[in-house]
Amino acid sequence: MKLGHNPVVVMPVKSFATAKSRLSSILSPEERALLMRYMAAKVISAAKPLQVFTVCDDPEVAEWASAQGTEISWTPGIGLNGAVQQTFQMLRQLGATRTVVVHADLPLITDLTGMAFQTGIAIAPNRERDGTNVISLPAEVDFCFSYGKGSFTRHLAQAESLGMPVHVFVEESLSFDLDTPEDYLALQASGGLPW
Repeated sequence: MKLGHNPVVVMPVKSFATAKSRLSSILSPEERALLMRYMAAKVISAAKPLQVFTVCDDPEVAEWASAQGTEISWTPGIGLNGAVQQTFQMLRQLGATRTVVVHADLPLITDLTGMAFQTGIAIAPNRERDGTNVISLPAEVDFCFSYGKGSFTRHLAQAESLGMPVHVFVEESLSFDLDTPEDYLALQASGGLPW
């Protein structure tokens, strides 16, 4: 496979069966899996017309993502940071010029192209400006992904140290990641869910 000049989108997705365990007080496992599929499908739609690679280590996720028209980056047993790093390096070897890493739990996302076609490095933090929901960067940079608590600060500092333009995107469609029961109820009350 040889990639063209358009940015490539990387979307890590956990197992549907264990997704969003923090919502277990208000949603059943089946409902959480349905929610995760809905949000991941929103991200895929927001990425169009760009090519999407779903990063996963779960056969059910891989089958679903393939049916959605995405490529699969199979990364068993190496965690989120290792999986994204491995996929980033693989895409560089395949000829990618730019990579956009986006989490799959952004229910308000509508369009990724604004970040995808930036110059330098673009980062969209979550609402608390603690996590990194989206990061867009040239494929040739030597970047070490460091997700988890405080990732936005780490990623921003690393981006600034590379000496290229850095853009921070603060907009609700990219910053609203659904993690807690409060998030879910707020989204439901605002009509942000199709059920």
